[in-house]
Amino acid sequence: MNLLKKILVAQATVLALWAASAQATTHEEIAQRIKPIGVVCVQGDECAKTVAVAAPAASAGRSADDIVATHCSVCHVSGLLGAPKVGDTADWQARADAQGGLDGILKTAISGVNAMPPKGTCSDCSDDELMSAIKTMSKL
Repeated sequence: MNLLKKILVAQATVLALWAASAQATTHEEIAQRIKPIGVVCVQGDECAKTVAVAAPAASAGRSADDIVATHCSVCHVSGLLGAPKVGDTADWQARADAQGGLDGILKTAISGVNAMPPKGTCSDCSDDELMSAIKTMSKL
């Protein structure tokens, strides 16, 4: 019984620490996350503020190997839930033949299939980045 208490106390402690760290955000951080991304101006009126919009930098300069390592490898290295394995060209080729080539695989990757979410957890990947990742994994 003593061991069971220790296990329960350890789990409760971890949960309490996690909850405390999750709430450790400041009001400034919250305000920054929920601030408006733009303003609406009516023609003829001057806008009260000028808002600069920055292009997302997350997708700039990523190689196919970076995308595979960051987003694809969890499932495609081990073949989790039937995912085609990295480097298993025969499996990838069979899928490409069934789906109309690499463009069919790309379409499936964009929309998601079975347990794979749309874009396979790389929501900010462009179609070209996804295609290069598919080519890297499939060796096709």
